[in-house]
Amino acid sequence: MLDSIIPLLSDPAAWAALITLVVMEVVLGIDNLIFISILSNKLPPEHRQRTRRIGIGLALIMRLALLAAIGWIVGLTAPVFDLGLHGETFDTAFSWRDLILIAGGLFLVWKATKEIHHAVDTTPSNDMLEKDKKDVVINNVGAAIVQIILLDLVFSVDSILTAVGMTDHVPIMMVAVIIAVAVMLLASDPLADFIDKNPTVVMLALGFLLMIGMVLIADGFGVHVPKGYIYAAMAFSALVEGLNMWARAAQIRKNQAEEAAQAALNRAETAEPGV
Repeated sequence: MLDSIIPLLSDPAAWAALITLVVMEVVLGIDNLIFISILSNKLPPEHRQRTRRIGIGLALIMRLALLAAIGWIVGLTAPVFDLGLHGETFDTAFSWRDLILIAGGLFLVWKATKEIHHAVDTTPSNDMLEKDKKDVVINNVGAAIVQIILLDLVFSVDSILTAVGMTDHVPIMMVAVIIAVAVMLLASDPLADFIDKNPTVVMLALGFLLMIGMVLIADGFGVHVPKGYIYAAMAFSALVEGLNMWARAAQIRKNQAEEAAQAALNRAETAEPGV
């Protein structure tokens, strides 16, 4: 392993491939990080950070294991069955990669829809109130980690197959994955805290997950949507929401200043008769 890495250190093409792969893995990891943040924020505060770290740590182990079995991963693109209904819109020859993407997309759409309904419907569940709190927390932590791992499997297969087209060197892919996951680990807590403190951002993030889920389903059916369009739409939406947050913060400061001025005026009018 070491003998295969040392020659790459003096190869400019290897460094260029590494930087490109790191950027790609970080960008592709945004989807996963949003999902992890929303999922972990549903847990009690004392369990959130630990759940995120466990989920991301297990995701790293899984990605490295998939890279070690790169030959098997590449084989997932071979068709396993064909419905025989070929057309210009989509292809009906499905591989294991297609089926994984479709299943992951359906899961994302279901999960995002469920979370949106939960955010809109504020009626408490009587069954949940009757359960023992400790058991509910344990079950939720375990369920959250399982969901993080299952969804990361979908993104891992897609990103690794993309990486295969950029370089043939598995050590470069492994280093890129380790760096990208380390960035995810560092960014997970600040992003989760930001989402938790801004409820409107949660709805925007759930909208992102719905869009990403539909893109995964379309990709599974052979309709490839350029990733640049997706991330450009996400960036524009985030910019608009940032402007809304800025406007709301400015309005709050204005209201506070007006209230302070009115309070000072009231105090002055109250004190005036005694002068």
